Amino acid sequence: MKRTLIFATLLFAAGCVKDNLDITPIEQDNTAMVIPVDANLGEVIIKFKPEMEDILDQTMTRSGGEATRSGIPSTDEVLDILGAYSFERVFPVDPRHEERTREAGLHLWYIVRFDESENIGEAFARISKLGEVDKVQCNRQLKRAYNPLSEAHIVEPTRAGSMATTTDWPFNDEYISRQWCYANDGTAVFNADGRTKAKAGCDAGCLEAWELSTGDEEIIVAVMDEAVMWSHPDLEANIWINEGEELHAGKDADGNGYKDDKYGYNFVRNTAVTSWTSNGSTGHGTHVAGTIAAVNNNEIGCAGIAGGDYANGKGGVKIMTLQLFDGMNSASLASEARAMKYAADNGAVILQCSWGYNSAKSNLIMGYTPGPATEEEWAATYPLEKEALDYFIHKAGSKNGVINGGLAIFASGNEYAAQSSFPAAYSKCISVAAVAADYTPASYSNYGSEVLLCAPGGDLEYHGEVGEEDNQDIQGAIFSTLVVNGEACYGYYEGTSMACPHVSGVAALGLSYAKQQGRHFTSEEFKALMYSTGRDIEEYFEGEKTYYMRHNSAGATPIKLNLAEYKGKMGRLVDAGALLKAIEGSGRPMRLPNILLAPECSTTLTLSNYNIVDAESAKVANTAIAEAKLEGNTLTVTAKSVGQTTLTLEADKSYSVTVTVRESANDNGWL
Repeated sequence: MKRTLIFATLLFAAGCVKDNLDITPIEQDNTAMVIPVDANLGEVIIKFKPEMEDILDQTMTRSGGEATRSGIPSTDEVLDILGAYSFERVFPVDPRHEERTREAGLHLWYIVRFDESENIGEAFARISKLGEVDKVQCNRQLKRAYNPLSEAHIVEPTRAGSMATTTDWPFNDEYISRQWCYANDGTAVFNADGRTKAKAGCDAGCLEAWELSTGDEEIIVAVMDEAVMWSHPDLEANIWINEGEELHAGKDADGNGYKDDKYGYNFVRNTAVTSWTSNGSTGHGTHVAGTIAAVNNNEIGCAGIAGGDYANGKGGVKIMTLQLFDGMNSASLASEARAMKYAADNGAVILQCSWGYNSAKSNLIMGYTPGPATEEEWAATYPLEKEALDYFIHKAGSKNGVINGGLAIFASGNEYAAQSSFPAAYSKCISVAAVAADYTPASYSNYGSEVLLCAPGGDLEYHGEVGEEDNQDIQGAIFSTLVVNGEACYGYYEGTSMACPHVSGVAALGLSYAKQQGRHFTSEEFKALMYSTGRDIEEYFEGEKTYYMRHNSAGATPIKLNLAEYKGKMGRLVDAGALLKAIEGSGRPMRLPNILLAPECSTTLTLSNYNIVDAESAKVANTAIAEAKLEGNTLTVTAKSVGQTTLTLEADKSYSVTVTVRESANDNGWL
């Protein structure tokens, strides 16, 4: 039977899946350090102690950003021995955010490149002995858990009616009836003989939520994955654009340390040119993005959870593409950390991550190599990754916006394992497991006490027919936007990779509604609200569930899951409708903020964000210090000279805020 769509049990697009991840302990000063055997030769990542800041700053200033030595005598002696030829900051300087970069200590991370013939373990040990060095870790390339060379097939338009539900959809998107994961009425057909294992209500709760909000253009979701096809006709209107930047212009127009980054950045090849056509590209990032923000109500393709309402002039949330996989190539750990910081510094408040290391309880017999087992082990092995994640979680968003901090949302993994993978299992992240269309855990999904939420991810090994060729257009996978051979299309995937963007989409929709209601949350408060409004589905975890691993094989063996083992280990089923209904009475009102600027800089405030409408005038007491301009419901404040003054806004009532203009922050000279 001819295949008509894409199938893969995705991802873990990362870590060290099916690749040897044996680690070699290096004992030094009673401290155990671990080096993966696939560590990049000739590279070590170092974090210096804060006392070294001034020397490092002077060295980098003289060198223009990349040097061959640090300027610290004892360190340079070791670098000479190693034959070092490159010494640079992990994170490029972004003057807009350098102050908080330094507060987080990220400016102290450096990459050292040296002679590849040097033994990496010995280099690691030599550098770790240095008194001025705080942390040392390897650099290595991320790896995928799936075969990027596997054949991909698109959905044939003539079969658009299969897998239809009888749901009364609010949008006119051509294939929306395939998206049972948004509104499951229990009628979706998943088997060739017309039987269904779907149960009504096992979905992301979108119908109720869409009555309140369809998304908001100011909410940005950073998709860390393969590149998102930003020109896809069902995504283009909801793609984040870095205004002022142009592809191929060869300049850093906004001064953020990245040239030409109009749509995001390719962290694999260190270029703003993101690619979805390289040999080995699977369309995975585009599929993930569609679940979050495919354009709604535009008569084509599919719908996105927070994709707006095109027919009624309402935009959806924006997708920022941060490319970690490009064909057969992947980003390094250092580049992955850069991507996380880029997301926070450029406006993203949600980090969508369908990748990670293998679960520590993954099965070696099945070809999986276990990853970190505890938060402590993960943090000790990959401290840069943890610090970059912490930066996003704590520094994204705004104290005066809808959310202070960011939401880092990760897939739990697909190794059939009883523990979530890392970084998903990190206590500050949101780990997402996958369920089938009948509330049961997806056969492949990792689970464990670390999992916070679950969402529809499909389960072909459960819904499919044993021995028949894959016919996934009727077997309950997740339908979304896709790109195959450079062409925009649509198709199915399954996996915790597909469950994860359901949670990211619901989070984005919730923040959209919070913004519309003028409510403010910390990231921890919003994370807790998502959990408390999720549905307890453990009543369905009774008895056994039978699935057939690699079900299209005639010799597939039935495997039984004891569903009781999943109790307390799948989190709660994400519920967009319940989340949005809870927002109005949660958090706190957003208020017009005080303003801090450097001379000749400006800031723009959308007054409706603070429940201010019909503003009449804006006046600054001392116009030698700052000036204000009111256009409709948008207020722009421009700093002129150092000092402090008061701005008064007249609307439904008078609002007064303080405007402070200063040359430096925290006496470190950085604005």
